[in-house]
Amino acid sequence: MSLLILLQAAGQIALGYLGAAIGAGLATIGAGLGIGKIGQGAMEGMARQPEAGGDIRSTMIIAAALVEGVAFFAVITCFLVIILK
Repeated sequence: MSLLILLQAAGQIALGYLGAAIGAGLATIGAGLGIGKIGQGAMEGMARQPEAGGDIRSTMIIAAALVEGVAFFAVITCFLVIILK
């Protein structure tokens, strides 16, 4: 009886680690896709209006930093789930 309880507890811990790892991976993939879309839009904007390149570039850097900040927060949250589990 106690062996069954221990196996169930171990299985739940393993699923928690798996969920945190999947969450961290999805956050990283999402950030990569988001920054890629930001870069794509910036390059298209600069190609259409080369004289606005400086403004577009600075706006792109701010937007990419915000996306990266959210992704960093998500990855840290996933790691905290692993540590505090």
